[in-house]
Amino acid sequence: MSADEKKYKLLIINPGSTSTKVSLFENETSVFEKSLFHDADVLLTFPHVNDQMPFRYEVIMNMLKAEGYKASEIDVFVGRGGSACTQPGGITKIDQKLYDDTVAAVGGSEHPAKLGVMLAWKFAQEFNKPAFTLNPTNVDEYGDYARLTGIKGIYRVSHSHVLNQKAVAEYHAEHVLNKRYEDCNFVVAHIDGGITVSAHDHGKMVDGNMGADGEGAFTPTRIGSVPVLSLLDYIEKHSVADVRLRCSRAGGFVDLFGTANADTIHELLEKGDRKADLVWNTMLYQICKMIGEMSCVLCGKVDGILLTGGLLRFADVKSTVEKRCGWIAPIFDYPGEMEQEALALPALKVMQGKVTPLTYTGKPVWNGFEGLDL
Repeated sequence: MSADEKKYKLLIINPGSTSTKVSLFENETSVFEKSLFHDADVLLTFPHVNDQMPFRYEVIMNMLKAEGYKASEIDVFVGRGGSACTQPGGITKIDQKLYDDTVAAVGGSEHPAKLGVMLAWKFAQEFNKPAFTLNPTNVDEYGDYARLTGIKGIYRVSHSHVLNQKAVAEYHAEHVLNKRYEDCNFVVAHIDGGITVSAHDHGKMVDGNMGADGEGAFTPTRIGSVPVLSLLDYIEKHSVADVRLRCSRAGGFVDLFGTANADTIHELLEKGDRKADLVWNTMLYQICKMIGEMSCVLCGKVDGILLTGGLLRFADVKSTVEKRCGWIAPIFDYPGEMEQEALALPALKVMQGKVTPLTYTGKPVWNGFEGLDL
């Protein structure tokens, strides 16, 4: 039997800031997809993101058991990634170096997406199978203007929902515009427990907000951009560790309402709750501001504004963006995400011998402004 004819079982592991999503593919066919929401009260019992590993591992094992599968039956494990050194886009083999750098968060971001690499590697080692990741949160395709800040030695880096954003952009280019992703300009907004908005310039994600680093709109779990001097006043009364936690897991709705559950907040809004109305619509207002910023990065030459992520299940998200940003470019919504398929299909091509995976180098894609005292 050739590699093309063999039926491969691929387990797709996608940890998010408020959920764990798992899919099983047999070649191109999705056999099942399950997602479990985790409220902030549960996740905040773990002092560090890495401490969630046993919890998320058990969640995955229970999902497999419920569907009648054993982990030992899987041919390849594919995990969402992030937190290592910046990487080029594409399918990458998970090895000990990538695992170690992910655990240590050498890239500076502690987003729960990193657990996808860690879990895939754990399963791969336990059952002696290969493991891969694709377009992790730290893919870096930024231009120089997107990097520099007003503090010497402090740079903006790419921490975004690269996987889903690129998957949606590629799909839209091919299936709606009948073009290549590399021939289009898009503003893509991933709107869920974390929110990132990025400018895609002819196949490169050239700028965007650092979603888990306290930049952009506040979200169900993150503080978003806060005036620096006000934040320093806050730190004097609290701690740096407290702020770090609020940047990724305990800010936004969690801090303002005590829950990351957007359904709860939106239900309050629908019942006329003034606080919920103000908080929810401020979040949408800030998302629209971000879309405007990214359209300027593209000099206003935008082929489409693409909205994706779990919060698109609420109709007012798209309608608000249409009201404030519809003059920029046509707006399209892709509720949920396309991450599971995006993770599975390139890994399948590797198993079939059609694609050679990248090897993680442990070196950043970009390493400073050469020859400049910046």
